[in-house]
Parts: sequence; structure tokens; C-alpha cells
Amino acid sequence: MFEVKKKKKVDYEALNSALMRIPRMDVAAVRNLIDLGISEIYELQGRAPEVLWDEACARNPEIPKDRIRYFRMAVYYAESDSPKTSLLHPDAWI
Repeated sequence: MFEVKKKKKVDYEALNSALMRIPRMDVAAVRNLIDLGISEIYELQGRAPEVLWDEACARNPEIPKDRIRYFRMAVYYAESDSPKTSLLHPDAWI
């Protein structure tokens, strides 16, 4: 017969967050930042991406290791007045 497809859960809070204005930002990474209490871009200024990563891993140990790239990119974007386009891609932060 027909296979019942489950609907994917959509994280509307993360999608509507100001953090999604960061170019190429991942919704799951935004969810991790929201869980840490960060909901605005300016709140990333002066934060160390590695510390954010450690805090996010303490809350959810199943976070993929490559998620730190998004944290680094987000902090760079928050701290730059005119960020370089080449650095607004997660692959630039490996």
C-alpha cells in the first residue's frame, strides 16, 4: 500500500531569528545558539566560537563536529563592519 510519510518538524523560531540574516547560516546552528540564550547577532560579539561550541556540546552531546564552522562564521560576521564575502561560507572556517 502507500507509505505514510512523516512531516519534518520545522523550527520556526530558528527560521525567524535575526541570526538567520547571517549569510549561509544553518538552521540547526541557529537552534544551538538560541538554546545558549543568543538570539541577536550583536550578542555574538566578543564571544569565542570554541567556548560556544563547548557550551552547546554540554547541552547536546550529539551535535556534529562540523557545526563549529558556523559558530566561527557567525562570530566573524557579528564582529566585522564589512565582512569579506569569501569568509561568509562555512567551508572557509574549517
